Amino acid sequence: MPRNTDAYLDTPAFSPLYLQIKGLILQGLQSGEWKPGELIPSEMELAARFRVSQGTVRKAIDALAGDNLVVRRQGKGTFVATHTEQQVQYRFLRLRPDHGDASVEGPAQRRVIECRRVRSSAGIARALALRSGEAVMHARRILAFADTPAILEDIWLPGHAFKGLTAERLMNYPGPTYAMFEIDFGVRMVRADEKLHAVAPTAEQAGLLQVSAGTPLLSVERIAYTYNDAPMELRRGLYRTDTHHYHNTLN
Repeated sequence: MPRNTDAYLDTPAFSPLYLQIKGLILQGLQSGEWKPGELIPSEMELAARFRVSQGTVRKAIDALAGDNLVVRRQGKGTFVATHTEQQVQYRFLRLRPDHGDASVEGPAQRRVIECRRVRSSAGIARALALRSGEAVMHARRILAFADTPAILEDIWLPGHAFKGLTAERLMNYPGPTYAMFEIDFGVRMVRADEKLHAVAPTAEQAGLLQVSAGTPLLSVERIAYTYNDAPMELRRGLYRTDTHHYHNTLN
């Protein structure tokens, strides 16, 4: 990354200096200069690199940490955040048990129904910033807690970025799916937008989730983005809420 900051800023020229430095560090993350789990240069080194004060760099890193893009470790430095980190794992999974601790309940059990390469519909292509008909990977799976189905998900991913994805890989990966995307495919999801609706399931959906026809479900449509707001996943989930609830914390 060059030292001439002005030529490479994606933020407007009138934005605060720390946001401009944040943007430059973000470019390094996006380009792979610093990979998930790796140590980034110290505040002093970055200050010298960008010819700004150490305080400005610290403020930029604080903003990146607030976005869960980097993680500070006392006495060790600042590292690129990864979905394998305990504090980042499952941060997009908002379903919590009505009673008891989610950590005691443990991670969801996964059953992959299918995973195949298909041509994108116009709507899927639009959501993923692709051309209509461009190849995508489509996976359908059920997430369960204590052997009780809780979520039915359909997932679409750009085909060019997820070549080699199979049902077996989705089923057998021991950690979070987003960690697999990051480690095996080099795609890190950094934020997501969601839309929520209350819906009634179709007969097929009710059967897969083991609920009666007409049972109200929560429909959650999520678009997950990697660096620079590039959409890399469309996920549509149907959530049972008879023993769980959708939990969100607003800052």
